[in-house]
Amino acid sequence: MGIFNKMFGNENKKESKPEKKSYLNWTPLTSLEQLETIKEQSKTESVFLFKHSTRCGISSMVIKQFEKLFTEEHQNLKVYYLDLLNYRNISDEVGYSFQVMHQSPQLIVVKNSVAVFNASHYDITQTNLSRFI
Repeated sequence: MGIFNKMFGNENKKESKPEKKSYLNWTPLTSLEQLETIKEQSKTESVFLFKHSTRCGISSMVIKQFEKLFTEEHQNLKVYYLDLLNYRNISDEVGYSFQVMHQSPQLIVVKNSVAVFNASHYDITQTNLSRFI
């Protein structure tokens, strides 16, 4: 029976991988009005904007690696997710408002209503999140 259980599985034996807790709480950025909220929030804490293209392979890889950067220490960070394909007008306004040239994927950190950090592509995965707490 052992070989058959290995080949076809054993319903009685439940093998489950421990679920990794996520410490990243995305807020979808879907309206221009939210940019004012972000500017206000940034007066008391750093606010992250992650610009993501759902059709880009690099963007897909980077967002997965970015999510892995978050530990319990980072669970209260404000992180906005911007889908570039559906909200291009918001992306354009982000670039204009925070004076950051468009890239994809891109991470922008806002503090006191101005961009204090930005990274794009694989440089995002090297970001030290703790310096913004």
